[in-house]
Amino acid sequence: MAPLSLRALSLLALTGAAAAVTLSVANSGGNDTSPYMYGIMFEDINQSGDGGLYAELIRNRAFHNSSLQAWTAVGDSTLEVVTSAPLSDALPRSVKVTSGKGKAGLKNAGYWGMDVQKTDKYSGSFYSYGAYDGKFTLSLVSDITNETLATTKIKSRSVEHAWTEHKFELLPTKSAANSNNSFVLEFRPCHQTELQFNLISLFPPTYKNRPNGMRRELMEKLADLKPSFLRIPGGNNLEGNYAGNYWNWSSTLGPLTDRPGRDGVWTYANTDGIGLVEYMHWAEDLDVEVVLAVAAGLYLNGDVVPEEELHVFVEDALNELEFLMGDVSTPWGARRAKLGYPKPWNIKFVEVGNEDNLWGGLDSYKSYRLKTFYDAIKAKYPDISIFSSTDEFVYKESGQDYHKYTRPDYSVSQFDLFDNWADGHPIIIGEYATIQNNTGKLEDTDWDAPKNKWSNWIGSVAEAVFILGAERNGDRVWGTTFAPILQNLNSYQWAPDLISFTANPADTTPSVSYPIIQLLASHRITHTLPVSSADAFGPAYWVAGRGADDGSYILKAAVYNSTGGADVPVRVQFEAGGGGGGGGGGGGGGGDGKGKGKGKGGEGGEGVKKGDRAQLTVLTAPEGPWAHNTPENKGAVKTTVTTLKAGRGGVFEFSLPDLSVAVLVVEGEK
Repeated sequence: MAPLSLRALSLLALTGAAAAVTLSVANSGGNDTSPYMYGIMFEDINQSGDGGLYAELIRNRAFHNSSLQAWTAVGDSTLEVVTSAPLSDALPRSVKVTSGKGKAGLKNAGYWGMDVQKTDKYSGSFYSYGAYDGKFTLSLVSDITNETLATTKIKSRSVEHAWTEHKFELLPTKSAANSNNSFVLEFRPCHQTELQFNLISLFPPTYKNRPNGMRRELMEKLADLKPSFLRIPGGNNLEGNYAGNYWNWSSTLGPLTDRPGRDGVWTYANTDGIGLVEYMHWAEDLDVEVVLAVAAGLYLNGDVVPEEELHVFVEDALNELEFLMGDVSTPWGARRAKLGYPKPWNIKFVEVGNEDNLWGGLDSYKSYRLKTFYDAIKAKYPDISIFSSTDEFVYKESGQDYHKYTRPDYSVSQFDLFDNWADGHPIIIGEYATIQNNTGKLEDTDWDAPKNKWSNWIGSVAEAVFILGAERNGDRVWGTTFAPILQNLNSYQWAPDLISFTANPADTTPSVSYPIIQLLASHRITHTLPVSSADAFGPAYWVAGRGADDGSYILKAAVYNSTGGADVPVRVQFEAGGGGGGGGGGGGGGGDGKGKGKGKGGEGGEGVKKGDRAQLTVLTAPEGPWAHNTPENKGAVKTTVTTLKAGRGGVFEFSLPDLSVAVLVVEGEK
């Protein structure tokens, strides 16, 4: 990107000085905070599901929309998509392979390649139709050298006028040098033969060895974020582009032969291999709560389901909840049990729609759509918490969803956004990111201008400031999640993203926002504590509280554009019980003054004494504000961990560099 002037670097740099900041953290007062402050939002965008998190290696395994995408013929055989003999109602298309002389078959290039490792076992299957009594050869082959990396032969069970499933395993004899590899299915008929194939599938080992499961290193990256919730299944991809195109949960259940897939809203087909049950497995594997978004009758082309027809969507949402939570004596609970899951899941949170303030949907959302869903769900499931899909309208006790894609300065300006929002309507920041650079003015996003390809450090620090503001309001803000979380670098519709990848796991690249979220989420505050300070917020921003498990004291801070890029000296004291309680805001502009003395936050304690130790973790980017990670350079962010000892009065003193994010953890009483 082109370098910007210092003025464009940040308007806020003109107002922030690098004077010392003195903080006094009260030991009582404060607020109970949400246990769900950091989470994940997922939708299949940027080939993040198919071709990404979903571990299936074969692209276009069921010839969606009569396409031969990713397939080529072997030898002089020919390929044709046909519908003469459907494998199932859901999968009516297959590929007809007509042999020539010698070997015949077809080859799949995967999602821009396939990773092949000698230490892994690959499990595959396919269906064939037509008479053939020879053998099938299944292989993984290098596209660069044509070397066979893994191969096996299985006896054909294929017969005339019927579909037959074949299963196989591939054990590579060596690891591939890169991901430029393909899968090959071959057969050698004695004479010209026509065979049909469908649902050709190949999986590497998956995360926690789930059948039909997830890609390991991507799930590991998500697990390392320490999330508390998973918002699924979107996103625009929930809504659909036009009538009937919404994400239909019931079409994602059961065997893959029963899943038709659909045209996703982000320009590519979705297999729905990640279906509703797989989402539940994902939540189980990460030990998170699900925020289940339900289609609410708004399409991206602006069509809205009329009030008299909305009952179909409401009933569908109730059926989905019955499938997930119903007793096996209920119709949908019985369906769940039949699929092998007699034990119900527990859904605590539902979001009605997605961004229903857009696409001309707000009037109907206010008039009847949110109300109808809310009342129907609450009548049957009174303990479920329901979120509106926008912050522009709430109903009864619904929560609200605030989305913000913006520039660094604007993100920082929203540090105090939630300070005066009304209680009683929990806020989920369901999507946020800085996606464009500063302009020298305090401007929000220009949707007609390009977005950044990669998150840069100044934007990521600005995000941290915004999220610290959310944590200060942890009694109002229920949770936060960066979006989008995943991006296949070979085909994407949105940038920047939290984690980028290709078929090669070595390319998997967390953005510079990733370590910030990871650091903040790894040190959960259960109760905010009032902070007194004579110093105004800016360039330093902070929140303080008690730790989630061990009674520790925590200070989280960020420095955004100090004057001249100078370090900011910090003095922080954690007071003994009784000091600053019940609200504790000091007279300065940075004093929180937000304490309500709720719960354990009002109990007080011993504070910090001289000689007590603390661990200070500081994130910086030595390459400066435009630093970003790429597959070739993943080390833009530097982590520095220091042990500090409290001085007289239990005061910790340290300095924070410009454009840094820090967490100070002091062990407290248990």
